[in-house]
Amino acid sequence: MLNEDLHRQSFERTNSQVEDFVSPDSTTEIGMTHRALFRQPLALQWFEGKTLMKRLEGERQAGRFELFLDLLYVAIVANLADNLVEHVSGVNLVKYILILAPTWHVWSDLRELMNSFYTDDLAQRVLILWIMALLVMYGNNATLVDKDIGAMRSTVGAYIAARFTSMTVHLIYSFASYHHRAQQRLWFCLSFICLCIYIPLFFESISFRSKIAVTSVAIVLEEVVWVFCYSPAAKRLLRANYTTAVDIAHEVDRFAAFFIIVLGEYLYSIVVRSPAAIGFNDRLVRAIWTLIIAFCLNWLYVHNDGSIQGQHPFQHSIYASFLWVVLHLPLIASLLAGGHVAAISTESSELHIGQRWLLCGGIGTGLIILFIISLLHKSEDEPKTLLLPKYARIIFRPISGIIIICLPLADSLHVTSLLSIIMVLHVVCVVWENITSLSKGAKFWEKWKETNYPEITIATENSKT
Repeated sequence: MLNEDLHRQSFERTNSQVEDFVSPDSTTEIGMTHRALFRQPLALQWFEGKTLMKRLEGERQAGRFELFLDLLYVAIVANLADNLVEHVSGVNLVKYILILAPTWHVWSDLRELMNSFYTDDLAQRVLILWIMALLVMYGNNATLVDKDIGAMRSTVGAYIAARFTSMTVHLIYSFASYHHRAQQRLWFCLSFICLCIYIPLFFESISFRSKIAVTSVAIVLEEVVWVFCYSPAAKRLLRANYTTAVDIAHEVDRFAAFFIIVLGEYLYSIVVRSPAAIGFNDRLVRAIWTLIIAFCLNWLYVHNDGSIQGQHPFQHSIYASFLWVVLHLPLIASLLAGGHVAAISTESSELHIGQRWLLCGGIGTGLIILFIISLLHKSEDEPKTLLLPKYARIIFRPISGIIIICLPLADSLHVTSLLSIIMVLHVVCVVWENITSLSKGAKFWEKWKETNYPEITIATENSKT
């Protein structure tokens, strides 16, 4: 789905192509355009050889029903994190990762489908509703997989049904549009094999430990299959002249949306049921500190490496692109776990040792991954354009992450003190990066100009003459 020459060139559409294609995100309603409930799914962008082709110029934002899907994930990730925090242990941490990863895969399938073939017709809207119904089933049973075989079967069945649905839609779309055909069909075949690996989970006779091993292998293989199917190696193997490409703006927008969902976990519990009432107290301090931590994490994610002129990994390297995508799963898993503990600390003045490690380990690991993600961005600034070079600007991310991970070793730290240190380290990172990312010669305060109404200015000048 990516290419070394990603998004460098585009083509001029013929008059007939312009007439036949109307952007799904335009103000024109589907019914007023084609008078059809079901529209032909056509690739929105693709590579012909090494030349990028786009059916429509301009950036595309996430559709309304894609955002509606995200609402369900707010509840799902909250439920998974809450289950982990209530019973912190090594086994539950493994379970948390293994039940979070499949939800990420389902979300990614829909993200890719909408990125390449967004029509917003009846079929795609029903598809989203069907997947959401399966996710409701998944989310209600996933946390109980280690307690009841019925919950295990419901969880695995819902996941297989959701992924197989997305895979089948890709297969059907490969007949409607030839532009991604070879890779779509390869991905369908290999992903179907991966789904078969989950079959042993339905049997009660297989031990839970063995099921953990099976699930781990299946999840890793699914990631490997995705990377392989859309890699240059697969394109060479298939000898395909028409290959996949992504709409960068839409792709980045979708990942940012999921990151915001995770940060919402920091904010939800500091307000619901009024845990910091009444008046000013230490619980309110912890709630505000949690808010600041989430705010800084969002700032760091948006800030990237602080370059004035730079390229996203999607724009400069196929390998950086894949790594950028893959790193989002551990980033989300770590920040979600740590954020949930930070939020519930508002209600309780005591965290047991497992929760302390989860809080500091999750947030600290998240900062280190944010550092790696920022390294994947390519800076195109001339030397000495900014106050400090790239590595010096973002160096506080891994330093702060390591310090935070080690904080539980200080047993004497009160919860408020623990959160205070974490908050201060985040603020230091944000302040340092924003100051060092300024251009040389930049001013602290920009002088205000042209603040008067134009007619007043003209009248004043005339009176002076």
